[in-house]
Amino acid sequence: MAVRHRLIRKPPEDVWGVLSDAERYGDWVVGTSRAELDEGQWPDVGAALRYEIKLGPLTLHNRTVVRRSEPTAVLELEADSGPLGTARIAMELRPWGQHTLLIFDEHPLRGPGGALHNGLLDMAQQVRHRAMLGRLARLCEDVEGSVGAGPGRLRPRGT
Repeated sequence: MAVRHRLIRKPPEDVWGVLSDAERYGDWVVGTSRAELDEGQWPDVGAALRYEIKLGPLTLHNRTVVRRSEPTAVLELEADSGPLGTARIAMELRPWGQHTLLIFDEHPLRGPGGALHNGLLDMAQQVRHRAMLGRLARLCEDVEGSVGAGPGRLRPRGT
């Protein structure tokens, strides 16, 4: 199980502003490209994004669905990697003084990903998560006024 935390030098409202902006998903999720809203309004429960993840020569076509959303506090996602199965991704935003302590928890949920899960994969996930949380922190802490813009502006496919 891969759990990491990161202190982000912004209040939870600003961090939530970045997490709830579907257009920024690819800016902080390592390896993600071509993200687009598939259905719903991100990050409402049931909303989904479709995107590609590049792993060397491999390209995975993934879909992530919001399973739990409590603005400025909790965002839980289920990432579906097709034949590899699904993963539960939970982000908890805790006020830490005037900052945010973000606790990031990802682990296999369904499919072969759970059977293949081992310490070596956990180490690889830790490296990826460190990079992801670093990107997220930079987006949140960047120039004043560039965060907290509100929910994503992407529209579902076909609309």
